[in-house]
Amino acid sequence: MKLHIKNGHLIDPVNGIDAQKDLYIADGKIAGVGQAPSNFNADKTIDANGLIVAPGLVDLSARLREPGYEYKATLESELQAAIQGGVTSLVCPPDTDPVLDEPGLVEMLTHRARTLNQAHVYPLGALTVGLKGEALTEMAELTEAGCVGFSQADQPILDTTVLLRAMQYAQTFGYTVWLRAQDPHLGRNGIAHSGPIASRLGLSGVPVMAETVALHTIFELMRASGARVHLCRISSAAGVELVRQAKKEGLPVTCDVGAHHVHLTDADIGFFDSNARLVPPLRAQRDRDAIRQGLLDGTIDAICSDHTPVDDDEKLLPFGEASPGATGLELLLSLALKWAEECVDPSKQPIARAIAKISADAASVVGLRSGQLAIGSAADVCLFDPAARWKVEAKALASQGKHTPFLGYELTGQVQATIVAGQVVFKR
Repeated sequence: MKLHIKNGHLIDPVNGIDAQKDLYIADGKIAGVGQAPSNFNADKTIDANGLIVAPGLVDLSARLREPGYEYKATLESELQAAIQGGVTSLVCPPDTDPVLDEPGLVEMLTHRARTLNQAHVYPLGALTVGLKGEALTEMAELTEAGCVGFSQADQPILDTTVLLRAMQYAQTFGYTVWLRAQDPHLGRNGIAHSGPIASRLGLSGVPVMAETVALHTIFELMRASGARVHLCRISSAAGVELVRQAKKEGLPVTCDVGAHHVHLTDADIGFFDSNARLVPPLRAQRDRDAIRQGLLDGTIDAICSDHTPVDDDEKLLPFGEASPGATGLELLLSLALKWAEECVDPSKQPIARAIAKISADAASVVGLRSGQLAIGSAADVCLFDPAARWKVEAKALASQGKHTPFLGYELTGQVQATIVAGQVVFKR
């Protein structure tokens, strides 16, 4: 299939392109930018007038709920949500049922994803068997099966010696350890950010020090082991500052933030809105503001959707009893654009900055060569209308999970077409 995308505004942060250029695709690769390759005859032409042509989005955390939780979501529904949101590559955590701690399970998941021929799926393997924090998994075998890193998802490792050994093993073979900074004891039963709002609502709290104590531990173990670590979903101002210091020190650390935490605070819990029940919890305004600044100065590498579909039976409950999580794949682009519009100086290419945080910068965390439109790179492309406004409604979401704290919001930026490996997999 040879595609010609004409009249679009091409934005490729990696290669410094922000101009109206045509894009040419052949054999699943980018064949030409601005100028057609010799003897190029398009099988299909897409008129992208008024649209931005950008690299396909890369999401660093999307729970697809397979295997084991098909009643919450299926691979088909969530990959459809991904391509409707312009996401062409996504990383899924290992907390499925059974846990992704065996090569056969990983191969089954990746094979299923390939047969659907939609977005690319990159699984994280479990760091310990069953995510129990005791015995290490066979990381080499899991890597051969397709894992791009190793994670405990939201399950902490109680024995720090086990975590140190895991990091030493990962460093030996060059694997990345993906960790969420959460002390296993501080705020263990908490459901909201420790502060005046949680106290007023009578909700048990998760203090900021649950994140900072864990970060201090992780950084000490990094110094001892030399392991490369990606920190998942930083949520506090103090946490952002510790990451900033670690990067200045030269530690091999990257981090992401959930799209919800870029915009919302614990005040958005309102009158016990269970859609705002998230892990980590929404924090105070100063934390939200520090996250936005951390994205601007590069302390935070990427924005992820933290896509966690939850069914009605587990969400339509009192706040403290509801399962944490929210759908996010279809909102990732709009929420990144909203951050750029509100926080990036208009003279500093805000749309390009937003696209970088959800494509190239995220791809570099995983070690993928996606997130760019250079000649010869994979033809994963997202076409979107930056001016289109749309209302977040449950019935409009392709994801089986219909719960998000942004229900009822009007957002800007709507995906019109998604191309994966040179094939048009979604067109509005």
